[in-house]
Amino acid sequence: MKREAAGRTSLDVIAFEAGLSPLAMRSTDSRGRRREEAPCLLRTEFQRDRDRILHCKAFRRLKHKTQVFIAPEGDHYRTRLTHTLEVAGVARAAARALRLNEDLTEAIALGHDLGHTPFGHAGEEVLNEILEEMGAGGFRHNEQSLRVVDTLENDGAGLNLTWEVRDGIRNHTGAGQPATLEGKIVHVGDRIAYVNHDLDDALRAGLIGTGDLPPGLFSLLGNTGSERIDTLVHDLVDTSVELGDIGQSRRIGEAMSSLREFLFATVYARSIEENGGQQVRRVIRGLFCHFLEHPDLLPSAAGPPVVPVGTGTTPSLDLLAVRVADYVAGMTDRFAMKLYFSLSLPKGWAV
Repeated sequence: MKREAAGRTSLDVIAFEAGLSPLAMRSTDSRGRRREEAPCLLRTEFQRDRDRILHCKAFRRLKHKTQVFIAPEGDHYRTRLTHTLEVAGVARAAARALRLNEDLTEAIALGHDLGHTPFGHAGEEVLNEILEEMGAGGFRHNEQSLRVVDTLENDGAGLNLTWEVRDGIRNHTGAGQPATLEGKIVHVGDRIAYVNHDLDDALRAGLIGTGDLPPGLFSLLGNTGSERIDTLVHDLVDTSVELGDIGQSRRIGEAMSSLREFLFATVYARSIEENGGQQVRRVIRGLFCHFLEHPDLLPSAAGPPVVPVGTGTTPSLDLLAVRVADYVAGMTDRFAMKLYFSLSLPKGWAV
């Protein structure tokens, strides 16, 4: 057994991927990595990407980042990490049924939210406002996720992922479309996962009651989370087979969009308000301004050093703002709060 494993070659990869659909993305057809590497004899290129994401620091920090409820103390509320794992489960189920590349699908799913800020979308909105005010572009978590895997991990070396995984991470949300069917599955799977688990958490938290739920949607999609996910994944697979592309039927797609709109109108706005949206703004802005004024306090983990402008020693404000944003965005909820409090409160005098 050991001898056989040690002797594997790229021919094994070709044989393994021969059973995939003609529409699937094969690792042997990948556009490759930004820096060329010798192939692994045991894993496909997309398996290697999945493993690199799974073992990186940014992935581990997701366990203490907000999904909907800021720094939840209950054991059963979702975090950004559990959301990511649920997306991976939904996406892999669909990819397997469609005979698409599960390794590529899982790698994209595991990496899609690596750039998310502390305090969820509330933190993302504040960072976007700050960077826009400074004329330093803006902040979008999908672009930051790509920046994490390209630049911030491994002390600035990045993870050197394949083009297809990077494309799927960048385009899992926003105006762009993923170039692969596997990336498109993650795009839809992301929504399938969060509309169901965010609803579940909102009910658990008492933020909404069962009487608030739109009855027509649930008679179509299902009355429980498992029923709704089953309906949505089956529809995704069946419709994609008919289209030869990734998609949902009109009826089910509109129902999921209506459920998503319901969550935005009720759960998301209310959770931010009741969790302390203004306090989130103070924490993010306070930390950003502190490190903008004291760039010497930025750790090396904040990203590559800021390049000085011209021949002087003053760093470019735009580049410094991006580096501060890298550091703040990478923080967990609890680290951001602890650091903000330590900077805001007076220190006792030690004799």
